[in-house]
Amino acid sequence: MRRYLSLWAELLTIAWRRAPHGTAVVLGSSLLSVAASAGAVLALRAVVDGSVHGTLSTALAGAVGAAVCYGANAALQGVIWDATMLLADKTDVELRPRIQRWITTVEGLDHLERSDFLDRLENARMGTWLISISPWQIVNAVRSGLQLGATLLILGSVSPWLLFLLPCAAVPVWFDHRGKRVVAAGEMETAETFRLQRHLFRLASRATSSKDIKVAGAEQEIARRQAAHWQELSRTRQRARLRAAFWRFGGWLVFAGGFIGGLTVVTHQAAHGHGTSGDVVMAVAIASGLRQTVQQAVGSAVGTIGARTAIESYFWLRDYAATDSARTVGTACAPACLRQGIDFENVSYRYPGTDRLALDDVTVHIPAGTVVAIVGEYGSGKTTLVKLLVKFYRPDDGRITVDGMDLARIDTADWRSRTSAAFQDFGRLETTAAEGVGIGDLPYLTDRERITRAVRDADATTLVEGLPMGLDTTLGSGPGGVDLSEGQWQRIALARAAMREDPLVFVLDEPTASLDAPSEQAIFERYMARARRLAGRTGAITVIVSHRFSTVTGADLILVLQQGRLVEAGTHAELETRDRGRYAALYGIQARAYTR
Repeated sequence: MRRYLSLWAELLTIAWRRAPHGTAVVLGSSLLSVAASAGAVLALRAVVDGSVHGTLSTALAGAVGAAVCYGANAALQGVIWDATMLLADKTDVELRPRIQRWITTVEGLDHLERSDFLDRLENARMGTWLISISPWQIVNAVRSGLQLGATLLILGSVSPWLLFLLPCAAVPVWFDHRGKRVVAAGEMETAETFRLQRHLFRLASRATSSKDIKVAGAEQEIARRQAAHWQELSRTRQRARLRAAFWRFGGWLVFAGGFIGGLTVVTHQAAHGHGTSGDVVMAVAIASGLRQTVQQAVGSAVGTIGARTAIESYFWLRDYAATDSARTVGTACAPACLRQGIDFENVSYRYPGTDRLALDDVTVHIPAGTVVAIVGEYGSGKTTLVKLLVKFYRPDDGRITVDGMDLARIDTADWRSRTSAAFQDFGRLETTAAEGVGIGDLPYLTDRERITRAVRDADATTLVEGLPMGLDTTLGSGPGGVDLSEGQWQRIALARAAMREDPLVFVLDEPTASLDAPSEQAIFERYMARARRLAGRTGAITVIVSHRFSTVTGADLILVLQQGRLVEAGTHAELETRDRGRYAALYGIQARAYTR
């Protein structure tokens, strides 16, 4: 609770700093609203009593007071609502960049790859509005509580028996909440059915999947299954809503009984001279609005509780980012050029939540200026090794050194500024083609000459020339965009990776998986030539990850991984001639498959 109070105080401080007048308006209007609500019922009693006793001035003053209080309260409610929305927007504007900053400044990738982390991340990112509005729901709950207290004081002054109206008003609120829980349980029970029928609907209505469905003649079967799931879903949820309706009806019966009883008590008192007609009218007015007052107080509190998932996710992300920044971070600069190379010294890594080592005691020296290829079957640890090299992960055991310096000692941002990479799960940046390439070296984002060279290195010149507006064409499936094929998107990613002209490490992780064989050969020839140029300029190491062995035969060093272990290392000629060698066996299998 201390953390919640601290967060709400911080959010109120943000609101005050960004919109002090709006904050003052909400707080002041809330207090005036409480006074106006109490004043309205008191004025109503004066109207009736003045009319009954023939006191025109009292009745007139009461009527004016009631009109002013009712009008003021209605206006204040509108002001509070509008100002609260404005203040939540002001807070949200500051909260969203903060969350985005936490997401992007974390050094590693765990929070973007683990499903349990992603759920919390999404809750925090999508729940900023709920977080921003939560302190004002507390303010509203306090306002409703004060209004409820004033109401009870007035009722108690008429008759202590009228205080029993409070639990009678609370019962329908509780019953209504119970009904909502029944509906929520029904929705949770049918959540899987809902997802399945929605999946079937999308399956039949998407161009990518409908081709197979139409060829198979399965349209009617898909429609039948979708309809069956929808009917099952509807029956279960309708039963839940019917049960909820009975709960709400029962709650209103209790309130009606209490209302009638309270009215009977006040009327009896007035008939025997222990009260006035104004008391009767005032009690009716208060009692009729009492349930709404209780509902507002409970609703505001429940709304705050409803934001708990988003708030807890916010706390988790804040703590996660703080823990990451508190770790020992490197401050050394990356070397201007590589002279010795990169060493993996007994490096092991295990993905969180798993028992198997993704990399197991890997030791290897990669000389400066080397083109190194990493091969192996799927799941052998190839991409994990590359991600450790780019500092997306930190080794659980062992260390990676760069010219003898522990990679952990090098500033991460500086190291990545000397790294270029094209990953197998490349990003499809839906912006202009020029920006999609130029962002590979941000200081040169608008340098058309360098962008053109990068496009040429990726053998993507024909692709760009075929776009309606060349480099100025917006890419993507959005409005006004030109969508690309998988292979075309990969060429843009390869061009982006070629933007930096002086990297120390150049990574190509399955760089041609979406390209045809002739394009693949052309790409590798260009990048092998580029690797040699970079090696002569900065001693750069080019790392090629591939499952196609024919593309890595020209590498200076080939690393063969199997189940996370480095089982062989050497040149193609050395590894191919080894009896019972892993590389020779896999290379032979692929060679025979391509020659059949």
